[in-house]
Amino acid sequence: MRNVSLEGIFVHPITQKSLKRSGTAHAIAAAEYAYMFAKRYDVNPDHATKAALLHDIGHYTWYRDGAWDYELYKESDIHAIKGASRAHKLLVRIGEDRHVAKEIAVAILLHTDSYLPNGELELKPLQKVVALADEADEEINGNHHYKTIEDHVALERIRALDTRIDSGEKSAHEIV
Repeated sequence: MRNVSLEGIFVHPITQKSLKRSGTAHAIAAAEYAYMFAKRYDVNPDHATKAALLHDIGHYTWYRDGAWDYELYKESDIHAIKGASRAHKLLVRIGEDRHVAKEIAVAILLHTDSYLPNGELELKPLQKVVALADEADEEINGNHHYKTIEDHVALERIRALDTRIDSGEKSAHEIV
């Protein structure tokens, strides 16, 4: 039995505020990819989807002269550090098991190495799943953060993932 559902995380005001800034459509797509990758890498799909949903909640919008500046973002990015902290605090606040919250936060911290100088990380399976899920939905110049999705569609997709996790449903990848 899960302590906290994806829907419980998704509808929380902190999550909503952060996802509006970092891209709700990207977060949901990453969570869906994480579900598929979790099965492939024998990772808990609940933990993987939660980490992928929250992986970008540490984003800050880097604007220069009123326009998104991708180069400034790349030069100044620490969103994984901020996001890990925000996610941990949020998850504990809404009742997630503290050990699970920490595991998810570390996966968020390590989903990218963009903040490390010339570093390549050796990832544990959950961390690898979240990184792969993020990469699977990436677009050039950070455009994946600007895809749009209607609120009711976003909630339907989150509820569908919750149902799949609760039922242990196989992903399309496993059925093929």
